[in-house]
Amino acid sequence: MEHEALYWQKENKNVQCLLCPHQCLLKEGQNGICGVRQNVQQKLITHAYNNICAIAIDPIEKKPLYHFMHSTATFSIAMAGCNLKCKNCQNSHISQETEHTGYHFSPSYIVENAISKKCPSISYTYTEPTIFYEYMLETAELAHKHGLKNIMVSNGFINQAPLLHLIPFMDAVNIDVKAFDEKVYRNLTGGSLQPILETIKTLTQQKVHIELTYLLVPSFSDDTKQIMAFIDWLLENKLTFVPLHFSRFFPAYQLEHLLPTPAEHIVEAVKLATSKGMLYAYSGNLNDADNNTYCPFCHTLVIERKYYHTTLKNLINGCCQKCGTKIIS
Repeated sequence: MEHEALYWQKENKNVQCLLCPHQCLLKEGQNGICGVRQNVQQKLITHAYNNICAIAIDPIEKKPLYHFMHSTATFSIAMAGCNLKCKNCQNSHISQETEHTGYHFSPSYIVENAISKKCPSISYTYTEPTIFYEYMLETAELAHKHGLKNIMVSNGFINQAPLLHLIPFMDAVNIDVKAFDEKVYRNLTGGSLQPILETIKTLTQQKVHIELTYLLVPSFSDDTKQIMAFIDWLLENKLTFVPLHFSRFFPAYQLEHLLPTPAEHIVEAVKLATSKGMLYAYSGNLNDADNNTYCPFCHTLVIERKYYHTTLKNLINGCCQKCGTKIIS
């Protein structure tokens, strides 16, 4: 379904998309890197408006969000396309294949269904929500009017102007940091690291609840040097309070020939982050790992987790019952 896009400018007979750092300059009929934004008669058109390729109800912990609206269900939607080309993509059948005839559900339909299914939030997830920016923005604004929260699960590869436009309607964001080296980022994803770091800083400055995921891909992003550099950057920017999820890679898409990340590497990354001063570090997808939350100051167990089931312990109004430290939003 064609819909005029936001954030673009004319360049003679071409149009330039200004939504993400690729800033694709498109000739007539040409699509951007994302596959869904196109120059049609010297206008930028998005084909990712009202063309939903995935819809589900998930536990919020699956996003992953461990410190936001615990134990609730979130109404999750996606549209086909992505502005990165990750070789390790777990959802390549919808992120890299844009010729999907999806469900044509209006933003009001999504909000009404989230309410009817007793989901207190809507998540824009599975693919990269930046590529369906216009639909997400409209849905998120309507969701707020009906008392719902909005969650964005993103690669963070978005320009500052559209991000700042979106932020008033976003309550929580998980940013997937793919690596911590510019050369590796370019090779693994086709994107670059610096814009993601700017996104993280902007979100925290604007007081959006943020959590970060770092996937350890063997021979790409799993070396200790990169992990240390990432942790040091977080410390330098006073982001020790941000929950950090280290996730295990499993063979997928163009990297099916690699072995899964050894479980012990995930555990070591968590220990390293904790020893350096990160307050909340988790083994993202190790089912037998200790992903409980402990108060970082008095070490009291405050949240117990088993898979996606969460039980609160020693918490009052999101604060540690013993010492009063704020733990969850």
